[in-house]
Amino acid sequence: MANYQLLNNVEHKDLKIIIDRCAELGDNVWYAVTFPQEFRALQRHYPVFFIKNPDDGEFRAVAMFGVKEGENLFLDESGWNATYIPLNIVRQPFLIGYQEQEVGGRVTREPMVTIDMDSPRVSSEAGEPLFLEHGGNSDYLEQVNSILHMLLDGMRSCKPFFNMLEELNLLESFVLDAQLYDGSEHRLAGFYTINEDALTKLDGAELELLNSKGYLEPIYMVIASMTNLPLLLEKKNQMRRAEAEHAEH
Repeated sequence: MANYQLLNNVEHKDLKIIIDRCAELGDNVWYAVTFPQEFRALQRHYPVFFIKNPDDGEFRAVAMFGVKEGENLFLDESGWNATYIPLNIVRQPFLIGYQEQEVGGRVTREPMVTIDMDSPRVSSEAGEPLFLEHGGNSDYLEQVNSILHMLLDGMRSCKPFFNMLEELNLLESFVLDAQLYDGSEHRLAGFYTINEDALTKLDGAELELLNSKGYLEPIYMVIASMTNLPLLLEKKNQMRRAEAEHAEH
């Protein structure tokens, strides 16, 4: 259970954050929530799909790392084996929280940086310091602040993006049945991707609308990311082979 606290340079002045990548530090997740502006960087490594949030029915974009919960096929002994790690992974153990403040006689909810004190990344001995000796922010914390603001802006852009995709019938559900080399089968269900047939049937005005809103690029980045799905399954096969060889010895 997470234990988020508002970050400050008094209570948390001696905290450090372990930035290594491994399962023990919480990186054994099979996807991370992302946003359209990140799709270009993600599509080099990960399949990007869409899912519906069970709480509110809203669509979310996710970058996938495995084919089942708790599995990250990009983790190995050396860390996270990819040149780009999604921002929603990098920002941990921090999160944007909100605090009510009175500004000009009006109460507003202001975004604030919070830290999960129960995260295994939080330490007083090892890792990147958050604050300088006299209380200023470290370079690492400034980087975290920048990432959190990019995430905040990016997640705000998701709803109008998905509204437009739905309006133009550009989302379709899919099920993937994958058979691994040892005969075991995995089914990926509950995911959505771009409906390429519907995309090719859009007229000039609709394409111009998508382009004017900056949506055409992320749409094509999602389509391009699908080429990573066979690579992800091959990573799974390699892991199964390694496990089988280890068991034999």
